[in-house]
Amino acid sequence: PVEQHWPREVAGRTMDTYHRWMEVVIYATLAGLPAISVPAGFGANGLPMGLQLIGGPQADLALLRVASRYERLARELLNRMPPSV
Repeated sequence: PVEQHWPREVAGRTMDTYHRWMEVVIYATLAGLPAISVPAGFGANGLPMGLQLIGGPQADLALLRVASRYERLARELLNRMPPSV
């Protein structure tokens, strides 16, 4: 729903705040490292999955190149339709 600003539950664990559900991706930001998320297909439940790539210090451009290459190489996987739920 539009009124829902973050997932209220992830894998059976209640998310009491917006920040709680983001806690697995915040470490790269706190460390000052570049990070990017790329699509990784669909799970058995039909929901989209993602992959977070983290680069070294000041490696923003290198990380963007890696992500771009990944998306080109994984094009067939990423174009598959999700399984029926």
